[in-house]
Amino acid sequence: MSIETNLNTEFPAGVVEPEYELWGEVDTDPAGAFEDIPEADRAYWDRARKFGLEEVRPVIDGHWDKAEYPLALAKRLGELDLLRDGLALEGYPEMSVLAAGLVNMELSRADGSVGTIAAVQAGLALRSIVDCGSPEQIAQWAPKLANAEVLGAFALTEPTHGSDSVSLETRAVRVEGGYRISGEKKWIGNGSVGGVTIVWARDEEGSVRGFIVQQEWDGYTGTTIEGKLSLRAIWQAHIRLENVFVPDSHVLPGANSFKDTAGVLFATRLGVAWSAVGHATACYETAVQYAAQRIQFGRPLAASQIVQERLTRMHSELATMQLMVMQATRREEAGTLSPVQASLAKFTCTRIARTIASNARDLLGGNGILLRNRVARHIADIEAIHTYEGTETVQALIIGRSITGISAFA
Repeated sequence: MSIETNLNTEFPAGVVEPEYELWGEVDTDPAGAFEDIPEADRAYWDRARKFGLEEVRPVIDGHWDKAEYPLALAKRLGELDLLRDGLALEGYPEMSVLAAGLVNMELSRADGSVGTIAAVQAGLALRSIVDCGSPEQIAQWAPKLANAEVLGAFALTEPTHGSDSVSLETRAVRVEGGYRISGEKKWIGNGSVGGVTIVWARDEEGSVRGFIVQQEWDGYTGTTIEGKLSLRAIWQAHIRLENVFVPDSHVLPGANSFKDTAGVLFATRLGVAWSAVGHATACYETAVQYAAQRIQFGRPLAASQIVQERLTRMHSELATMQLMVMQATRREEAGTLSPVQASLAKFTCTRIARTIASNARDLLGGNGILLRNRVARHIADIEAIHTYEGTETVQALIIGRSITGISAFA
């Protein structure tokens, strides 16, 4: 055979990897949990779904990879009225608890950082003002936060007090016309983006108080935490407050004890469970589509018995999560959801989400660690939601105390 003939040999087509379509439509409601969603709630859900597919999908891998804050996406969340977490605000249409959960789920299905931006902005910062603020504070700040005109943060966790946040040591000293606050906070989403931070601190009587702190004020320093391997497209900050003056107009009158702080956290715990459902949904649908398209040993992965068994397991686990959050949401809407039940939903759903994500990553093989194939980003981000708003261990102790009647915290 001549050299010329050798050079003209056709390139083997079988070694060229196809482009996998992993964002397509898959049946992700195994038990029919979402069949009877009311039209008004479905409208919020559809809007969040469209936003995720059309606006988040094209850009999020770049933001996540570079640890860039997607400010344009945060602004769009406000424009689309997806930043209220079910809170009733004058001049805005009703948004139910179920609608808020579906939005949370769908945003996390698109990306965990985007879902967390909404959770911090609406579920924590906006909720603190709506639940604990004066009518004047609500009128001034609530629309700005709901519209993403101003970005909001919630500063409770300290470098030395995470799960034992009840032990917080940031101090607020009464002075003429307001308070002086000194202390440090850590892992504060949106704490370095130039907005407002709801700071929780102890006053001179030892009571936990809430304050609206504008990030441009003297003495406030928010340093973005670098080197994160999870939720890379939202900035968490290490905050230092050095004798920051907070005028009386920025003191939340309804925040006078840790019970008030816990009320805000309780309201968001179910949201974390919904977020876990979103992450798990993304991993499950990616695995289903990849298994159908990936050819190994002369046939699709989906033709293998073991792959079908694993997809079935994920199918079942996803249904379990969905049924749990739907039942918990019904109880929250009826005003009967207990803190223990909220903890159970969070504990169960983030655990199952980790399992589904791990299975999906394994089914994708080496392709499972590439950002463009979705699962790698979600498996990393699930590690963060599994920890925030109370670690698995803390949730277990809350549930265990309820079961046994004995507190293991002390």
